[in-house]
Amino acid sequence: MRTMKRTTSPHTQRGFTLIEAIVVITITAIISAVVATFIRTPIQGYFDSVRRAELTDTADTAVRRIGRDLRLALPNSVRVTTAGSVYYLEFLLTSGGGRYRTDTPGDPLDFTTATGDTSFDILGPTVPGTGTIAIYNLGIPGADAYNGDNTSAVTGISGNNLKISAKQFPFASPSNRFQIIQTPVSYVCDPAAGTLTRYSGYAISTGQPTSFSGSSSALLARNVSACTFTYNPQVITQRAGLLSATLQLTQSGESVNLYYEAHVSNAP
Repeated sequence: MRTMKRTTSPHTQRGFTLIEAIVVITITAIISAVVATFIRTPIQGYFDSVRRAELTDTADTAVRRIGRDLRLALPNSVRVTTAGSVYYLEFLLTSGGGRYRTDTPGDPLDFTTATGDTSFDILGPTVPGTGTIAIYNLGIPGADAYNGDNTSAVTGISGNNLKISAKQFPFASPSNRFQIIQTPVSYVCDPAAGTLTRYSGYAISTGQPTSFSGSSSALLARNVSACTFTYNPQVITQRAGLLSATLQLTQSGESVNLYYEAHVSNAP
């Protein structure tokens, strides 16, 4: 009787069993969970620090923009108001200025003519030939640029001679200075909407506006959760004011608070 033997080829491949696959998957899941536990906190910390840096940069850029504009504000034109939780900061932005001639020869600025003067010589660098001229703005009745008491539209310039609409200015500047108003500017901080917005190019009005029809706008910050504007027109002397601003930005549970102060020249 012949005995048959089965031989196995050395090239025969044996696959994983179901039990082996389950064991591998289980071990892989355990290792992944352990690794994730160790790296989750550092990764979350990294994203939190990036978020805080972005919020800080946004807040810092916004308040620095306010500070740059305030350095060009017409003296005694800064005003602050609130409506609910919304803060409004407004001032008149200047585009230039200089000194006017007060004596002859030449064309001095006349403060005595009832019909008003229409031109005067500039002492110093040439100024823009557009805008609104303001002289000795005190921000009080009779000398308030918002009321038009001491302002006149610039109609042109020829050499060092500035042309204006006929105006008898109420007060002469002790230092013979004048400024040219470019546009009113308002910064509106609205925590309910989460925004800080800059408005410009609207009409100058006696009362501080809370709407800005026909204006240009620029969104400076989102995620605003709280803010304040406080203005003190007299700090140490009557020639300087102080604007204090607080700004809080919040995103994904992270908050950044920034306090900022800017001195405002009120020497007209």
